[in-house]
Amino acid sequence: MTAAKYILRLILALAAPGFVPATARADDPPLGAYNAEISESSISGISSGAFMAVQFATAWSGTINGVGVIAGGPYYCAQATALGGLGGNIGAILTATGPCMVGPPPALEPLIKQTDDWARAGDIDDTHHIASQKIYVFDGYNDSVVNRTVTDATNRFYLHYLSDQNRGNLFYQTVIGAGHSQVTLSYGLECPENADYFIDRCNYDQAGIILQHIYGALQPRNDNQPLGKLLAFDQREFTLPASPASYSLAETGYAYVPVSCVALEPCRVHIALHGCKQNHDAIGDRYIQHAGYNEWADTNHLIILYPQTIAGDPVTNIGTPLNPYGCWDWWGYTDFNYAVKAGRQIATIKAMLDRLTRGHVQSWVLRGADAAAPGGLRVNDISDTAVALAWTPLAGALSYTAYRAGGDDQNFAGIGTVAGPSFTDAGLSSATSYRYKVTANDGGNEGPASPVVMATTAPVPPPCPAPGSCPVAR
Repeated sequence: MTAAKYILRLILALAAPGFVPATARADDPPLGAYNAEISESSISGISSGAFMAVQFATAWSGTINGVGVIAGGPYYCAQATALGGLGGNIGAILTATGPCMVGPPPALEPLIKQTDDWARAGDIDDTHHIASQKIYVFDGYNDSVVNRTVTDATNRFYLHYLSDQNRGNLFYQTVIGAGHSQVTLSYGLECPENADYFIDRCNYDQAGIILQHIYGALQPRNDNQPLGKLLAFDQREFTLPASPASYSLAETGYAYVPVSCVALEPCRVHIALHGCKQNHDAIGDRYIQHAGYNEWADTNHLIILYPQTIAGDPVTNIGTPLNPYGCWDWWGYTDFNYAVKAGRQIATIKAMLDRLTRGHVQSWVLRGADAAAPGGLRVNDISDTAVALAWTPLAGALSYTAYRAGGDDQNFAGIGTVAGPSFTDAGLSSATSYRYKVTANDGGNEGPASPVVMATTAPVPPPCPAPGSCPVAR
């Protein structure tokens, strides 16, 4: 749909009759409460879900400890404002469908200024929390929907808040030949595709890489028969007294809950947000069953929350905002608070997270408490200029220091310190081998080093002038 047609539909929508409540459903049970620590929560999303993941993780940065951004832009990219009235919203639509997708993106300075202003006003959490988040940003070089310049801007937005001391928390992946998609090992369309249900198989375990970047080295994924339950739940109670449809939300959401979490063992919550045209009404259970998160959830005490949108058109479906493709709101189609805590969709997702974590009764118990050095060090991902490491969290560790040496060099040098169990070493040479080890610090003493691992960065991908048709190099 062109921007002009979208604006025409918006104008027609504003002249539509008043709100009519959506039909209630009685067959979906309420969302349950589990023994999950809310401060261990994380979020990721693809496309509009990525824009929303950035919004939610920024608004609630004191709660969310990690974020995965798959083909999404920086916070407040569309810059919708109530000051312009109808004209302001039209401007936001033009920005969203133009610079925030096809590039070049808006200048970062106004976005950062607004972020800081909202933080000072208390509309979002203090931005210093962003520096503690583990952040993964992804651009597939066959993506013909969201331009590389947009994800470059997302990367720069986060670098602004991370500072040099915390840059090891950010990994930016750009060498995978995926189209506009959630990327998997073996499920979905061919890797360069940009269509249909937007899940591409590229022999790349994106969900697992995101989760291990956030939480450290995890137990192996379960590729056999799932042991947990994919539960439907009633989303209506989280928007009351309004109808979910008035927020462009479905009446039914989904959550994958492992057996261990049903048994009230300590668990954590990861929120996974579909993109446009990926909601359950559009593609059934493809995203919630095959995005790749459930296999890791089963073996790692992770609850995966899958909130759902609906497509909306107030001309034909009275009471719904204009959202014909079921996108998450990142340009103000619900209201002009869309990017802050009070935003209708953000507040609804937060209420779901509060419910899931309401049964928390004890702290998360870290494995490896008896180890003297971080265990399980692994190369989580590589790009042409960076290596992402992950390891098993060590009980009592307040920070970790990563060390690097050349491929054949025995002289390791410290390259950075992080609080959590992952580290990104960026600014490297392409197609070059490096060796790594990690130590833990309990606040005064540095422990012994982990076993050494080796990583070789990827070659620089060839230029891709026509995304969607370029050979997949990896």
